[in-house]
Amino acid sequence: MTKTENQKDLSYFQRFFKGITGGSALLMIATFAAVVWANVDHHLYEHTWHDVLSIDVNMFHLKMSWHHWINDGLMAIFFFVVGLEIKREFLAGELSSFKQASLPIFAAIGGMIVPVIFFFSFGLEGDANSGWGIPMATDIAFSLGILGMLGKRVPLSLKVFLTALAIVDDLGAVLVIALFYGGELQWTYLIIAAALLGVLAIANMRNIQDLRLYTFLGFVIWYLFIISGVDGPGSGLHATIAGVLIAFTIPAKPKVHINHFLPQVNHGLNHFGKVAKNTHEMVLTDEQMHAVDEIEYAVKKVRSPLQYIEHQFHGFISVFVLPVFALANAGVVLSAGNDGAQVFGLVSFAIAFSLVFGKVIGITFFSWLAVRLGFSVKPKGSSWLSFAGLGLLGGIGFTMSIFIASLAYTHSAEILNQAKIGIFLGSIVAGVGGFLLLKYSLKRDETVLKRGEKVK
Repeated sequence: MTKTENQKDLSYFQRFFKGITGGSALLMIATFAAVVWANVDHHLYEHTWHDVLSIDVNMFHLKMSWHHWINDGLMAIFFFVVGLEIKREFLAGELSSFKQASLPIFAAIGGMIVPVIFFFSFGLEGDANSGWGIPMATDIAFSLGILGMLGKRVPLSLKVFLTALAIVDDLGAVLVIALFYGGELQWTYLIIAAALLGVLAIANMRNIQDLRLYTFLGFVIWYLFIISGVDGPGSGLHATIAGVLIAFTIPAKPKVHINHFLPQVNHGLNHFGKVAKNTHEMVLTDEQMHAVDEIEYAVKKVRSPLQYIEHQFHGFISVFVLPVFALANAGVVLSAGNDGAQVFGLVSFAIAFSLVFGKVIGITFFSWLAVRLGFSVKPKGSSWLSFAGLGLLGGIGFTMSIFIASLAYTHSAEILNQAKIGIFLGSIVAGVGGFLLLKYSLKRDETVLKRGEKVK
């Protein structure tokens, strides 16, 4: 990779980092509003999100609650963007080579395995045991948002590491949701969906870039996933999986290669400049229009559909999708109420403990193991104490953890509320602990480097 290409990659990463962290404040406000609303008038909160919205247009018929429209619809868009990020990272980003990808992949695997082991160690029984996937998750927006609060003191290598780790973690969450948190299936719908995904995959291989094709067939695939459950819409293979699979079919190769972009634009400009000008004309000539079309084509097609869609959707995800999801799902009840339901139980403690200690131990130990075995190289100037700080930030499950909890405890509102309490508590402890530990360790790393000593 050339120096110029590396600078472009870093510039893109920095824009991505800024975009992700920019929405964390709005997400926090929506979460606070949901908690206040749920505790001031819990009945209204539940009634609002469980009110039914029915859409019946020709062959398209769906009748679901607002809560399901958000979790199966808006979150499918969120996972679609996650899928685009995963594909980009594996094709041309921090996960594009084993040397680059090995450390965050090992760390993410540890950050998923150890929390699950910790959760099972609490010996929960029945429905309560279904939430084992909850502490596996990492909230990329909040974790990077807290890392961003530490400013320029954080080396870019650590920002890249945490981002790549969170993306691999998202991929793990997608697999867990697909394999363990779906209901009984109507396979006919899924077979049709698979066939349509095959059509999109062929279109991708032929570099067909008409987004109308991907949008229309993508919507049909999402609809087939929605109705794939025997027990009604949203009860089968979760629709968010459709979002990820559709994202994998979006073309990542531009029509105009980067090396041909400037020559093509310059050719159009020269062509436009050579056309005889008439100062009395108010409109362009046919030749001038042809030159403008040539320039416009190059500008549009130098960016692949994958990059174009990802760029367009990031703001929508940060400003609308995640805050709305938080408003509809984060309404945890903090008091027992008239029915005497337990607020903080063993489920809460198991999730909080697994998020905090499972993540920090899993991420740090597996990172150390990867370096020790020679599979990976630790970034220069960063200590293992700083990695432990990143491991704590990985314990901020929040959005993803709440989402998995809503799937795991669909039939038990009391356990779901306990799970949310555990997610809140674990995420807060992990976030504050990670911030303080990183603040100390990064300052210590700087001091050690200034003395000319090796950071360990």
